[in-house]
Amino acid sequence: MKLRKWLSFRNRVVLIVVGVLLGGISLLYTNDMARRLKEKEQHDVALWAHAMERLNRDVLSGTIMVQDPLVDDLISSNNNIPFIITNENLEVISSHLIPEEIIDHPDRLRRQIDKFTEENTPRQVRFSWTNRHYHIIFYGKSALLKSLYYYPYVQITVIAVFILMAFIAFRSSKLDEQNRVWIGLAKETAHQLGTPTSSLLGWIEYLRQQDIDQTAVEEMNKDLAHLMKIVDRFSKIGSETPLTPANINEVVGGSVMYFRKRIPRNVTLDYNGLAIAPVQAAINTALFEWVVENLMKNALDALQGHGAISVSIHSDEKHVTVDVKDTGKGIAKGNWNRIFEPGFTTKTRGWGLGLSLSRRIIEEYHAGKIFVAESELGKGTTFRIILKRSFEG
Repeated sequence: MKLRKWLSFRNRVVLIVVGVLLGGISLLYTNDMARRLKEKEQHDVALWAHAMERLNRDVLSGTIMVQDPLVDDLISSNNNIPFIITNENLEVISSHLIPEEIIDHPDRLRRQIDKFTEENTPRQVRFSWTNRHYHIIFYGKSALLKSLYYYPYVQITVIAVFILMAFIAFRSSKLDEQNRVWIGLAKETAHQLGTPTSSLLGWIEYLRQQDIDQTAVEEMNKDLAHLMKIVDRFSKIGSETPLTPANINEVVGGSVMYFRKRIPRNVTLDYNGLAIAPVQAAINTALFEWVVENLMKNALDALQGHGAISVSIHSDEKHVTVDVKDTGKGIAKGNWNRIFEPGFTTKTRGWGLGLSLSRRIIEEYHAGKIFVAESELGKGTTFRIILKRSFEG
């Protein structure tokens, strides 16, 4: 089992490392392509500027004769590069792929020129017979170049999303499979217990007809009735769970009364539910009793033979609260949530399923809450159940 877990962990690490490497390689390769494309665009603009220096016309009038076939061809071959051409006074002479609202707005134009200057070093176009007049080409990144810069991050994000979705789907299918296994196990357990409980019922009827102390027989009958309840609870796992309004005081009280006769002499069990006004909640009685009994059994285990258990009911206008408090060894705060995970247990015996099933019964079947309200090592623990209160119509 340990080897299998180690292999599973190693496989996950390998997959993560491979994913990181692929993402890194993709990022490096795309950045290299972007670098080469940027160098090509800079070279194209330099070539364009050089052609303008040699072939410009009507310089003194401050215009560029873009109708020159060579210049026109160079411009059209770079029509995906946004640029602004100004004179030495930063007055716009020509522009490409720049919205008119930027060209016509001095502040926006200045910000655009500054942005282009950060992206690429401007090119000056000087004329051979004078240095007093020159043009400046401010240009930015083409749409293709920008896409190359952002593509790796988009790619990595998409890969990460698909990995996350695959992980969630795998985990969900695994949890569904585990649920089916536990449901099948619960129903099979209920089926297997059916025969011996029926047989025990017959033997108790036989003992009732014998000349023996019937007190012991009645206690045996109570234990058998409790065992049949457990069988009924197991059979309900995974099935439709109808909820009906019930007196919480009586339901919890029944479980408390059953436990009182079966706890060690040095353990006290207090209950306030029979001394307060009755409160109702919609529950499945068999499953809810299971949760309460499981909490009391855990409290009894925590006491290790001596101490006190207190079961109390409180209510307000909307909710009913059931607290099961013990004076046992307590639970470390880091384990307050973990104790509800399947398989987690601090005991030397048991499968660690009791609290996990309790949470499922309360939260999934009853739409309530169950949690550790408080706990301190060496002083005890309080488990709390909260249900929506119902009222008689």
